[in-house]
Amino acid sequence: MDGHARTSTELSVVAEVSPSTASVHLKRLKTEHLVKVLVQGKHRFYSLEGPDVASALEGLSVLATGSRDKFVPSTPSRLRAARTCYDHLAGAVGVTLHDRFKSLGWLSTAAKRNDEAYDVTAAGAKAFETLGIDVEATRMLRRKFACACLDWSERRPHVGGALGAAILKAALKRKWLTQELDSRALAVTSLGRREMLARFGLHV
Repeated sequence: MDGHARTSTELSVVAEVSPSTASVHLKRLKTEHLVKVLVQGKHRFYSLEGPDVASALEGLSVLATGSRDKFVPSTPSRLRAARTCYDHLAGAVGVTLHDRFKSLGWLSTAAKRNDEAYDVTAAGAKAFETLGIDVEATRMLRRKFACACLDWSERRPHVGGALGAAILKAALKRKWLTQELDSRALAVTSLGRREMLARFGLHV
């Protein structure tokens, strides 16, 4: 879910299972087209098949920890604040931006589609273009354009799809966020805080 490919041995350590168990599970996941494999020399690197698989995993994370009691997040604070959800922004910052984009009228529910799909309004297109996001080029990519992705730690949506990926890419390029090399955790920089306040009226 952090976008990096890993060997079965690395994954077995993370999952705290034996290498043989990891191999069996990875073989089944590959058969079901949920993971893909890149072979380099003697090594086989596994990664998620794509953003749709990541979205499903994020949703399953919510169900796996769900209860009818009042929701109390148990997510580590570093991951809860801001993190990647495959290739888009999640966590409290991602959810806050999603809500702000909707309140500003930049996102609208896509016509004749389910409630999870979004379109960008004229005002939104202009605003996203100022961030260096080519909305029309993003729309032409062979994946969902924009959708609500249920956030695992916040239990509310953040922006997923190609637009969500473009927003995260722009934020990283502009150094509003920094990412640790081998972690999903993201940190908001002081520049990012100033820019989000100036552009979106958000205190992050």
